[in-house]
Amino acid sequence: MLYGSLRDTSYSKLAIHTAADILTQMGAEVRIFDPTGLPVFDNDESASHNKVQELRELANWSEAQVWCSPEIHGNMSAVFKNQIDWLPLSSGAVRPSQGKVLALMQVSGGSQSFNALNNMRVLGRWMRMFTIANQSSIAKVYQEFEPSGEMKASNYRNRVVDVMEELMRFTYLLRDHDSFMVDRFSERNASKQETAALNNTLKKHINTPNKACCH
Repeated sequence: MLYGSLRDTSYSKLAIHTAADILTQMGAEVRIFDPTGLPVFDNDESASHNKVQELRELANWSEAQVWCSPEIHGNMSAVFKNQIDWLPLSSGAVRPSQGKVLALMQVSGGSQSFNALNNMRVLGRWMRMFTIANQSSIAKVYQEFEPSGEMKASNYRNRVVDVMEELMRFTYLLRDHDSFMVDRFSERNASKQETAALNNTLKKHINTPNKACCH
């Protein structure tokens, strides 16, 4: 689960913890990534950083993900986007995000908006994830939480429950079929071409007689 703010009173973090509690009650094992200390994306120059490694390990571990960002200047926050930038489309034979189920949430200080959600949905597609149709946008979010951090009973909270419920259902549906769902002709074809090229190289090596060395 990813959130997009470093503030002590981060409402995207509170929303993620609310969603995490709901998922836990539904039987999920939940892990939340804390973006504090994550270096700014620098084209893998800092890939060995412990926070980068932690983020990538959690991405590989997860069957599904929940993303929540505040909307800033009509878009997701830089803190949130930085986390996504550190998730490669592929890492060797491993694809950290491909085939995983994704649920989206956003929080806003003003009226309800869907700009961050729409842009995160583009990201989810680009990361080859199955992004569920339902989503949560919490407006005037500062009014929706108790001082304790607990989310107040409201239609906004009900929507968070709906989204997490849908996430769980799609995760169960796809759990044993992810390899089938993400199997692509282009990738199979590329793999065949690589195998054929390797076989041709081996044949040439085997059929080339060793030259005698004369002195």
